[in-house]
Amino acid sequence: MSGDDSKNLKTLFFGDIVGKPGRNAVKYFMENIPSEETPDFVIANVENASHGFGLTEKNYNELSSYGIDCMTSGNHIWDKRDIFNYIENTDKLLRPINYPDGVPGVGSRIFECKEYKIGVVNFLGRVFMNLVDDPFKIAEKEIKKLKEITPVVIVDFHAEATAEKICFAKYCAELGASAFLGTHTHVQTADEKILNGMGYITDAGFCGTIDSVIGMEYKTSLSRFLTGIPERYDVAEEGNAQINAVQVEINPKTGYASAIKRIFCIIDKLEKEESQ
Repeated sequence: MSGDDSKNLKTLFFGDIVGKPGRNAVKYFMENIPSEETPDFVIANVENASHGFGLTEKNYNELSSYGIDCMTSGNHIWDKRDIFNYIENTDKLLRPINYPDGVPGVGSRIFECKEYKIGVVNFLGRVFMNLVDDPFKIAEKEIKKLKEITPVVIVDFHAEATAEKICFAKYCAELGASAFLGTHTHVQTADEKILNGMGYITDAGFCGTIDSVIGMEYKTSLSRFLTGIPERYDVAEEGNAQINAVQVEINPKTGYASAIKRIFCIIDKLEKEESQ
């Protein structure tokens, strides 16, 4: 189904980047990828990249300098007011496409990759999430539109409920998507597979401090659960960091995925400090 695997596009997707530890971990990882494993196209979910909530323009430029080709997001993309000053001028950043008409930014883009094109579209789930437009109805139109330009279409579905992710993934596979990467829960799932020619994983996980509560400081998280008082979360800064990512190989002529691999690695504190 994939043809000549040597000509496949190697895509790398980083799970939600959380704060400075996540940014530093991704920087170190990108700088130390073996040459034979160099990806052709890199995507990262960045909605938590600036101190755990939102994305500043400074951090957008920082992540771009690491070699990230496309940045997806989710419900926290609006948490830094800075976003409204620059989102319309970016050429890599996506916000969920199923926000209502008139919301700043775009939810899908076509990117150049070698002599090929890659379509990327970002959706937000509706179960236990913000009130947004129906992703299923929008997917039917948007994936079809992208596939008129390129057979390679990658989906980031930022959603809470596992059942919603699985159902939406099956629907996207029927529509011809090449890869479906779930995000938002910050917990990497062990269910990667090729689903009707589409690379799939329920959640890619997160990049940030391991000794944390999905990237956030334990004491603050504990206090919220014990008291119910909405104390502000702080990003966990101490200790080792982890990389959660997914590698998908896609035939650029057919759009079919031939391989998918989860990536989990630990970057110790010394290595992080040396990489800064």
